[in-house]
Amino acid sequence: MSRQKSQTSKGHGASKGKEREQRTLIRFKTTLMNTLMDVLRHRPGWVEVKDEGEWDFYWCDVSWLRENFDHTYMDEHVRISHFRNHYELTRKNYMVKNLKRFRKQLEREAGKTEAAKCDFFPKTFEMPCEYHLFVEEFRKNPGITWIMKPVARSQGKGIFLFRRLKDIMDWRKGTAGKKVTSVETQATRANVNPSGSHDTRSSDDQKDDIPVENYVAQRYVENPYLIGGRKFDLRVYVLVMSYIPLRAWLYRDGFARFSNTRFTLNSIDDHYVHLTNVAVQKTSPDYHPKKGCKWTLQRFRQYLASKHGPKAVETLFSDMDNIFIKSLQSVQKVIISDKHCFELYGYDILIDQDLKPWLLEVNASPSLTASSQEDYELKTCLLEDTLHVVDMEARLTGKEKRVGGFDLMWNDGPVSREEGPCDLSGMGNFVTNTHLGCINDRKEQLRQLFRSLQVQKKASS
Repeated sequence: MSRQKSQTSKGHGASKGKEREQRTLIRFKTTLMNTLMDVLRHRPGWVEVKDEGEWDFYWCDVSWLRENFDHTYMDEHVRISHFRNHYELTRKNYMVKNLKRFRKQLEREAGKTEAAKCDFFPKTFEMPCEYHLFVEEFRKNPGITWIMKPVARSQGKGIFLFRRLKDIMDWRKGTAGKKVTSVETQATRANVNPSGSHDTRSSDDQKDDIPVENYVAQRYVENPYLIGGRKFDLRVYVLVMSYIPLRAWLYRDGFARFSNTRFTLNSIDDHYVHLTNVAVQKTSPDYHPKKGCKWTLQRFRQYLASKHGPKAVETLFSDMDNIFIKSLQSVQKVIISDKHCFELYGYDILIDQDLKPWLLEVNASPSLTASSQEDYELKTCLLEDTLHVVDMEARLTGKEKRVGGFDLMWNDGPVSREEGPCDLSGMGNFVTNTHLGCINDRKEQLRQLFRSLQVQKKASS
């Protein structure tokens, strides 16, 4: 359980004991009435706690974290679903600031070749504080397209594209809000799960509430890879259990989110062309509720392999692995690595026509509301496997490299697909333990894993 650090603080956990002592009763709490609640309620031995009851596991929203984390004492076994200052990675301006700083550090310590591995985010300026730097860059490349994004909002709210400085002048005067009224209205429709439960949060990909005037101006990727003439981006899930040391898992499943309208740069005001967020696309007249606008990553990977061959696909997915690791390393020294915390991040990746991946943003609270039956099944499995890795029941040994659909990709260093210790001196034959977009035979893997753990337990008792 945890207790407040003062008389006004609340603590939570159970009776004290060994941290790795196996537990048969887990008290959970969450405010998210979507797929997550379905998974938690169906998990054996887990019971829901409401109001001020003591809890062992809390999947909280970021607003609770901001207001309560520093005043809450937690016993050893207690777990909570965010790191205290997660926004260092998940707020757009902080993410870019940390990546720029990390790139400079790599260039000093390892040279320009290593630093170039951080060149996976478009040229970005924080507004309004870097406005003059932006104007200087803008005038160097007249005619190109830029995109303005609020640093702490989601679901496509507040975003607009522009090619003229006048548009920014209007924005600085506070009139640019007229440009985004329609998309903000579109994104507020309620979401419903196939299970019938409603999400009571006004936003799925939750962001901290900060003044709207904080934006980033980012060079728009004008040559996105198109499928059927339509733009898309990828949603990929990364689970971080610790920052010091860095311990990160990559989920095999994810999806490509498509726009409903064919891509063109002739209509930069049409959000249905340029924004792939489901919250935006589902308001399109052409949107099909049952069909949705998503592909699984398995389908996407197979499509690319048929078009470009397996080698090109391996290179692309390896480049995405690099994005995940480098972005996490960029905040490793600034994130408060509390042992009670874990984080399931939703990475948004754009692919261009040269098969180069670009990091658009990282979400601290990726949407857990399903847009279709297939989406519901994916997120149910994702959340079940997240709970397996978090391991409140203390069943794992800590040496596992795969748990369900999650593969351990970094454990204070790169993790190899091969069993046993590996020689990393030359990295010649090293193959990273990632299987993004590959077959996810999670049920069979979990069955074998837990059977093996039971055998080990009996042998040691």
